[in-house]
Amino acid sequence: MALDRLMPAREFNFDGLVGPTHNYAGLALGNLASQAHRHETSSPKAAALQGLAKMKHLRDLGVCQAVLPPQERPHLATLRRIGFTGTDAEVLSRAHREAPHLLAACASASCMWAANAATVSPSADTKDGRVHFTAANLVHHLHRSIEANDTARVLRRIFADPGRFAHHDPLPSTGQLADEGAANHLRLCATHGAPGIELFVHGAPSKVHRARQQRRASETVARLHGLDPQRTFFVEQAPEAIDAGAFHNDVVSVANQNVLFGHAAAFAEGWSHLRAILQPFNVDLQLIRIDPDRLSLEDAVATYLFNSQIVTIERGADAAMALVCPTECREHGAVRRVIDALTSGPSPIHEAHFVDTRQSMRNGGGPACLRLRVVLTDDELAATHAGVLLTDDLYGRLVAWVNRHYRDTLGPDDLADPRLLDESRAALDDLSRLLALEGIYAFQA
Repeated sequence: MALDRLMPAREFNFDGLVGPTHNYAGLALGNLASQAHRHETSSPKAAALQGLAKMKHLRDLGVCQAVLPPQERPHLATLRRIGFTGTDAEVLSRAHREAPHLLAACASASCMWAANAATVSPSADTKDGRVHFTAANLVHHLHRSIEANDTARVLRRIFADPGRFAHHDPLPSTGQLADEGAANHLRLCATHGAPGIELFVHGAPSKVHRARQQRRASETVARLHGLDPQRTFFVEQAPEAIDAGAFHNDVVSVANQNVLFGHAAAFAEGWSHLRAILQPFNVDLQLIRIDPDRLSLEDAVATYLFNSQIVTIERGADAAMALVCPTECREHGAVRRVIDALTSGPSPIHEAHFVDTRQSMRNGGGPACLRLRVVLTDDELAATHAGVLLTDDLYGRLVAWVNRHYRDTLGPDDLADPRLLDESRAALDDLSRLLALEGIYAFQA
């Protein structure tokens, strides 16, 4: 990337709005929290309000925030495609009776975890100087694989200017190209607008759980995005981390600008290998490794410490980094000691903020799972659909929208209730007007 194309840029968190069918079906094998809370009663309203409160908290800190709308669920088109016929109510009833696991998959609100929505490369990193998006194919699980095309369509609608944004279709739906998006992608840079070092983390065979991100998929995304091979690296996630429940690498490591914070067991070739490949670059890299004697891998996964967000907070001429953690981290002794040492010591992370994402956490998604990071210059921001950018006014209207449309509780049998489908469609129809994204849902045709 030529230095004459370096422009000031800001990082936006595009958080997934939690959908009206948020439930605990335990669909994600290898995700220990998802399995542990299988078939419990959820609260879609609480989940959505927690997600919005997290967005508002970050925006109040000065972090740029935006929202991604949920997808239509239950997904009747998929249920019909796999053989359930009749009216909408008949399709739901028959699926619930004959194949409740398929109904659960088609009712999942999993697109709330926007870190899996796509991989994004900023214009500072790409050959053609555009922001590149590749929606993840998520082929390993039915409930996630049905998201891919709708995700790609929404991203194209929000980032519509072909002169500034390049969109790639999800990779072919094959296990050899299994792609789970930005949850396995790290970017290191001096500033958000500077050329970055892009790290793609792939899995390898492990003893208990299969790896979800394939190296071939990561290589394909890097090729599509036109990344500089000299600044692009492919590293392997440690099999022991996958078996401990780190189904994505963002459960054991997180990066922001020049900081990479993670568990010692995150990478198969170790942190010394990372230091060796990153050393030649003129970036003051801060690699913060937490060893097992300070925090076990099991406790790291249970509390999602490394699924926290590291954000840069601008305060006048100064900037500081903050760690945005789930409240579970505050309540765990060893994790709290790690955080206190981190924020009081010489590290560039000076403060910690704790956010309540319990509804998401019980399904295996912490704060970082809920957001897709998109670096934008001022010109690119001006070309972005403004209706999704979080303001105080939009926040208030979204809170009112959730309170108006969402159920307080949802259990497994409720997924067959045709009224839930009607409620969900009414909510999404209303939301599409709130965000000025009318027509994004198939039922609106």
